Amino acid sequence: EVQLVESGGGLVQAGGSLRLSCATSGFTFDDYAIGWFRQAPGKEREGVSCISGSDGTTYYSDSVQGRFTISSDNAKNTVYLQMNSLKPEDTAVYHCAVIFFPRIETIRRLCMPYDFWGQGTQVTVSS
Repeated sequence: EVQLVESGGGLVQAGGSLRLSCATSGFTFDDYAIGWFRQAPGKEREGVSCISGSDGTTYYSDSVQGRFTISSDNAKNTVYLQMNSLKPEDTAVYHCAVIFFPRIETIRRLCMPYDFWGQGTQVTVSS
């Protein structure tokens, strides 16, 4: 059973930083991509960042490019999202998610839509 458990969210002032973690289990496929999407109240899901499991290439949305960094620790089966220079518009529930056997075009679209995702962690940025 695929499981993705996020942690690290919270309340932070604008300009601050948070690091989200995603503990993964239940899959051993070599061909996958993993990343993060977010959803704010009343808004659609937005892809944030994605990392290819096969070659480690990373992708970011324009809105977070240069501020967020995705990384993975395969030994710990954990994916991270380092978020710096946070803005109030970054406020949302952040979900860790995985897609199996993704096409390259899908990875370049920030892996949306994903196959599985976790419950999410709330990130609130105050102005």
